[in-house]
Amino acid sequence: MYNEDTEILFPSRVIPSLKGMHGQEFDNLIDEVDSKGQDTIEHIGFVYMMVKLGGCATCNADSFRALKGCTQCAKQTIKRYRGNDTELLRSYAEAIHDVEAYFSGG
Repeated sequence: MYNEDTEILFPSRVIPSLKGMHGQEFDNLIDEVDSKGQDTIEHIGFVYMMVKLGGCATCNADSFRALKGCTQCAKQTIKRYRGNDTELLRSYAEAIHDVEAYFSGG
């Protein structure tokens, strides 16, 4: 079965749909990241964070997650996240650090 909402990794177009899925600090992060260009460290870091949280690297065309589509999977990932907004923002900061290290060759 093919779902038009399914991509290989977390798609940037899904970011705005995550607003309201967690707390106010997370919503503020969504607004900030969504206002940035797709080639910014912040945007790439957010995508990387969602890839790690959602397990996108292990998703395949036959998985239940792929059948639901990336939007529903991402919403469910954030909704089921057991940590608070501070922990989500910490995950985001770690993802930013990882992306910066990658681009600097470290």
